[in-house]
Amino acid sequence: MCRFTFYQGKPIRIGSLITEPKHSLIHQSMMAKEREEPLNGDGFGLAWYSKDLEEEPALFKSVSPAWSNQNLHELSRVIETTCVMAHVRAATQGFNVSESNCHPFKWKQFAFMHNGDIGGFRKIKRPLIHQLSEEAFQHIKGSTDSEHFFAILIDELIRLQHLEHWDRLPTAMMSAIKKVIALIHEHGGDEHSYMNMVLTDGHLAVAVRFTTDPDYADSLYLNLGKKYVCENGVCFMMDPGYHEKSVVISSEPLSKDPGWEKVAVNSMVLVEEGKIRDKMEIHLGTSG
Repeated sequence: MCRFTFYQGKPIRIGSLITEPKHSLIHQSMMAKEREEPLNGDGFGLAWYSKDLEEEPALFKSVSPAWSNQNLHELSRVIETTCVMAHVRAATQGFNVSESNCHPFKWKQFAFMHNGDIGGFRKIKRPLIHQLSEEAFQHIKGSTDSEHFFAILIDELIRLQHLEHWDRLPTAMMSAIKKVIALIHEHGGDEHSYMNMVLTDGHLAVAVRFTTDPDYADSLYLNLGKKYVCENGVCFMMDPGYHEKSVVISSEPLSKDPGWEKVAVNSMVLVEEGKIRDKMEIHLGTSG
């Protein structure tokens, strides 16, 4: 399983999330606390937005471990953004360690990352591909279950482009989950799926903590407040309250800040411009 962190809110340096906190994402790449295997050394990736320049996010990926990549340390020290997702990878057995398999993935203004496994993926891969549009299929560059899920999500985003963006993203995510679970039920057997995910367009974000396993769900946490601050490795949210303007969603808490709370299992959190717009339960049924 992988580890990831997402931030949206007031401008911060990327290092405030991935290098400076006591339990930063780079620390989690070496010593994750909430998974059996603590190492996540099969590559990393960043997607961040500079909305004053353009709507499409920038990507930086590498197959090297995050803890030893000097370029990552240098870039995170000086890049400032209002929206960023960062991911450290532990490759699922059988999947190649390659840059194309590193998260996040992007399409147009959208960026996506996933922590977990889609149950029975090898059994559903062919029928999944047969469902895709030519655009979504051609966008796949790697071999992971995550990127194939993103391809389904791309088709849902295309299908639902008539909706307002605050409806489009969560509706597309819900429909994509239902379509994948339906494929698993038809072709994939009884393997469980673990799908912690974030999708964003830089303004709105959907974070998901979902599993079909009644006994286990991968960890996911939320922290929100007025401003996220790091001082000498001590990181915290300032002045939490009604008018929150910064949100951090992370596989594990980045610090001992008491503001961290667990995202409910089988739920979806909708974030807009650094504030929580809505929280929704995920109910499976027929796909939309």
